[in-house]
Amino acid sequence: MTATDDIREGEVTVTPPPPTDAGLVFIGRVRTPWTSRGETPRQGSLDGPVCRLEIFEPWTQALLGLEKFTQLQVVYWLHQARRDLVIQRGHGHDGPRGTFALRSPLRPNPIGISAAALVGIEGSTVLVRGLDCLDQTPLIDLKPDRCVHSMVK
Repeated sequence: MTATDDIREGEVTVTPPPPTDAGLVFIGRVRTPWTSRGETPRQGSLDGPVCRLEIFEPWTQALLGLEKFTQLQVVYWLHQARRDLVIQRGHGHDGPRGTFALRSPLRPNPIGISAAALVGIEGSTVLVRGLDCLDQTPLIDLKPDRCVHSMVK
């Protein structure tokens, strides 16, 4: 769904204020098999397809030590999501809900976060399973998973 799509019955949009530059720098791009929202899973699965996180220079040095972890948090910018919905009709819910009461990608600041299984690292590319975003999604950050037990060594 993009900003030009129709909204569902019961949904409400607003005109967002002008953006304030938060100074985000994309550290890379996400490569997945999905090219449309319709084929993208609603939630990633740790046994899903291997996806590639292509890290840009000068950030490749920041991968040092990442191989010691089994799970990562992948943070990305949902660049094709609409940003004006405040009331949505989520799938499987009993009625309209506020955007902040849903895990929908349609948000004022469409930041996606996935818990992903680290499959491997090939140079400046991190291989993971568990994503739920479109191919070419801008990558904001990578972090070891919050679980203390996710470290291998």
